[in-house]
Amino acid sequence: MRAARFVGSGQPLELTDVPDPVPGEKEVLIEVCACGICHTDLSFLDHGIPTMTSPPLTLGHEISGRVKALGTGVTGFVEGEPVLLPAVYGCGECRFCKSGRENLCPKMVFFGSSRDGGFAELIAAPEHVVFKLPESIPLDAACAIADAVSTPYHAVRNRGRAGEGDRVIVIGCGGIGINIVQCAAARGAEVMAIDMRDDSLAVAKELGATHTLNPTGIERVDKAVKEVFKGGADIAFEAIGMKPTIETAFSCLARGGRLCVVGYCAEKVVLAAAKIMFFEQEVVGSLGCPTAEYPPLIEDVAAGKIKVEPLISNRVSLEDINDGMDLLRAGKGLRTIVLPKGI
Repeated sequence: MRAARFVGSGQPLELTDVPDPVPGEKEVLIEVCACGICHTDLSFLDHGIPTMTSPPLTLGHEISGRVKALGTGVTGFVEGEPVLLPAVYGCGECRFCKSGRENLCPKMVFFGSSRDGGFAELIAAPEHVVFKLPESIPLDAACAIADAVSTPYHAVRNRGRAGEGDRVIVIGCGGIGINIVQCAAARGAEVMAIDMRDDSLAVAKELGATHTLNPTGIERVDKAVKEVFKGGADIAFEAIGMKPTIETAFSCLARGGRLCVVGYCAEKVVLAAAKIMFFEQEVVGSLGCPTAEYPPLIEDVAAGKIKVEPLISNRVSLEDINDGMDLLRAGKGLRTIVLPKGI
């Protein structure tokens, strides 16, 4: 089969022929329909972040496809049915997995990092992490569920705990933030989307934002937020991963408010402990999505509560995957997906 292989940081992906994966016991072989391109892929390619398994390696962790073949002992699937893979899954045995926090498993398996991912024509995966998709969900766009939608879904549902009537701000409306907007709106929250790109704010409006704010030229974003949400936001989601935006998100909170950090930031961030104590505020992080949350998420997508088709802005073939990486580098579009079988 053909696969786009990661050979090292600073080098483009190499399209090459590799042996077809053979499904082992309790594994499913999947013909990849689509695989999303994510900033995590660029962290390996451009920024020297090491993959969990040394290259050469096939990247790609947002994978949808159809069942191609079944390994021994697999009984829950039939060939040809549409399926989705989660970006990560746990060992199933540690205390985090057993308590439903599989995304914190110290032995976490990450497609496209610890094992070969979806920038290929075929992929094998354990039966227990293969999720069936209804035919009503377009199979190519469905790949976005695996991470671009599931990570925000977990952040909104379980970490930020946004619900009916909550006043929510989302700072950063890229591939993750835009889906925090729609997931929060789907749960009945009043959502303000904050981004420096007017085109992203327009999409946020389409996906449920009731307010938008371009902070360009605004001296105090927190004051602007509090003019709309009297007293501030009940929940602030930061989806960029920068010290200034995390601190700004915190400054926008109302009494009893909650900051949910979704963007990755390696810098030290300064937050006022006195406010956290005196106003009973919370600061929480959110990482990925436990596999137990995929079935209700897929149901919400099938019911039209969460949309995936508007998220797909660019489609590229496996041969043009490096062009797709360039689109992400240039910030063009919400989600570029790779179609291994061609456009």
